[in-house]
Amino acid sequence: MTTTTEALVLHEINGPLSLETIELTPLQPDEALVQIHATGICHTDLSCMNGTLPSAVPHVLGHEGAGTVLSTGQSIKNIHKGDKVLLSYTFCTQCQECTSDHPAYCQDWATLNFGQRRPNGTISLRTSAGSDLHGSFFGQSSFSRLAIVNRSSLVKVAHDAPLALLAPLGCGIQTGVGAILNTLNVQQGSSVVVFGAGAVGMSAIMAAKMRGASVIVAVDLLDNRLELATKLGATHTFLGSDPELISRVQSACGRNGAQYSVDCTGVPAVVETAIACLGTRGVAATVGAPTPGKKAAIDIFAQLVMGKTYVGCCEGDSVPSKMIPYLMDQYAQGNFPLDEMITYYPIREYEKAIHETKDGKTLKAVLLWD
Repeated sequence: MTTTTEALVLHEINGPLSLETIELTPLQPDEALVQIHATGICHTDLSCMNGTLPSAVPHVLGHEGAGTVLSTGQSIKNIHKGDKVLLSYTFCTQCQECTSDHPAYCQDWATLNFGQRRPNGTISLRTSAGSDLHGSFFGQSSFSRLAIVNRSSLVKVAHDAPLALLAPLGCGIQTGVGAILNTLNVQQGSSVVVFGAGAVGMSAIMAAKMRGASVIVAVDLLDNRLELATKLGATHTFLGSDPELISRVQSACGRNGAQYSVDCTGVPAVVETAIACLGTRGVAATVGAPTPGKKAAIDIFAQLVMGKTYVGCCEGDSVPSKMIPYLMDQYAQGNFPLDEMITYYPIREYEKAIHETKDGKTLKAVLLWD
């Protein structure tokens, strides 16, 4: 018997999503069928929709899912029917990076997460007319009421966990937090500047406060985001359009610039500014993803004599099975006010959710399937 469900389907790049009925093919041994309760909208979803990042069509996106397990493939032993789960990125589990606790740098990460088919090459989704749909996005394609999820994407949580609130932890939130705690390893009393105060940047700001940074600078183009950044931990805020931005950031940080900076935009000019704001032996990390092939210019001499470092940061170098429970605990303790960032939308208001995310009115939109 064919299993059908509702899903948001992208039929063409730069086109609208369509809420329609699709068919699910049978589970593979390493997959689970999950009833999705909520799905966060991540900037990566939007970038795939508009062609900034590669995406085949027709496609079901979505990679911040949360729901209840309905059934599991035979090789899944630690998760069972009825379990509540949050969904994150997928990884091979076997390469050197995966086995050394750095699965965000899995040697097959790009293929597994941005690939259009299951790792074994089969199709997991079809249109109601029987045509193949590209799926397995980040191992989950959770813009769907029922999702076929790869084993490595599953993180089990308590039965009373608030799934709608926690859904965004699986990608954007852990990326911002991980940039601070893992990639940069920001130290107490240090200075941090965050470029782009969206959901990822705001998470980085909250993580910098958790880590005890003494100067936390937020840079954005929207005043409302800078106001929220102040509420959540920023000690200084500046508009990205300020022609004196670099000198203002350096002055706020003291010494001769920031000890750490995080670019959450992927815009080459912003990356250059994030590096220019660094002081001696400062470290900058990029978490924003531009179109592949984009390049930023670096003053090689300044990099050399000041000992600056510029690094990439994928998923905050986070291990979801460790980072997600940690963030849940920090939220429970009042140290990570995740709810300040989230706006909920019934699934049939998905167009409104996308529009308000794009125009900056909503920081983190969460679609509710229930």
